[in-house]
Amino acid sequence: MASAKPETGLSKRASGPLSKKERTLSVGALEAALFRAFPKEDVEDWDRAGLTVGDPSRQVTRVAVVLDPTVAAIHEAASRGANVLVTHHPAFLDPPSEFKPGPSAAVSPGAVVWAAIESGVAVMSFHTGLDASPLAARMLPNMLSLDWSGRVLVPCPSGPDRGYGQLCSVRKGDAPMTLEKLAARCTSVFAQVPRVWGDFDREIKSVATYTGSCDSIVAACLREHVDCLICGEVKYHAALDASAAGLAIIDMGHDTTELPFTGVLADAVAAAGVSVDCIEVIDQSGNWSHPESTRL
Repeated sequence: MASAKPETGLSKRASGPLSKKERTLSVGALEAALFRAFPKEDVEDWDRAGLTVGDPSRQVTRVAVVLDPTVAAIHEAASRGANVLVTHHPAFLDPPSEFKPGPSAAVSPGAVVWAAIESGVAVMSFHTGLDASPLAARMLPNMLSLDWSGRVLVPCPSGPDRGYGQLCSVRKGDAPMTLEKLAARCTSVFAQVPRVWGDFDREIKSVATYTGSCDSIVAACLREHVDCLICGEVKYHAALDASAAGLAIIDMGHDTTELPFTGVLADAVAAAGVSVDCIEVIDQSGNWSHPESTRL
């Protein structure tokens, strides 16, 4: 999948002779299909999933996929002919107090909704339902060449294979694996320098992977005697206490661990019946960076 510059371009999904034939699909039918992949029963009570902006009866012409539904992402999707934006994070949790144009929700709480309506782009989001899915569970372990046990630290009521925090082990061929080596692998895979808590020389055998913010999973890691947690984001004091209790932590950055979800969502959109030629992914990997330190 080719990548475009952050928020300025879209990358097309690959297509070929084995690609599925395009069929007519309504916005509502696409939402229903994605809910079959990421069920409503797995969505947290505080989350907002599914279609939040748009007409469910309208026909899907083109779909853009993105991690965050920003105003810029909506404008870019519309400029490429997409009338549906499928996202991981929702456009809002609490309903906006006003709907006015603006560059972001920081200026106008309803700016994203305004931009979507003005541009004719439906917005649907699959957040915690995706987080807890088996498709998501395989993602980080596969990317980091870890053996996933099939167990999760915090299972959902819907089944033991759905939930949060994947319990993994280092592959035999990679042993002994030190924390330093594992952190270097993360840097190589994600092209991002992590924040690391723990002794670099410590041997790591068991690993938990968790996308996004993971303060709630730390206690479960300690109960399971996990050696290292690879996550998207952990608060300072939670990491400080966990490290003192013996848990090594590799903190990659919230969006760094979740940007690959766009590929999972794009595949789910294709499985729902949208032609791969009509699915594009907005690249938001350049939202922030670690500048090189310079001594003056």
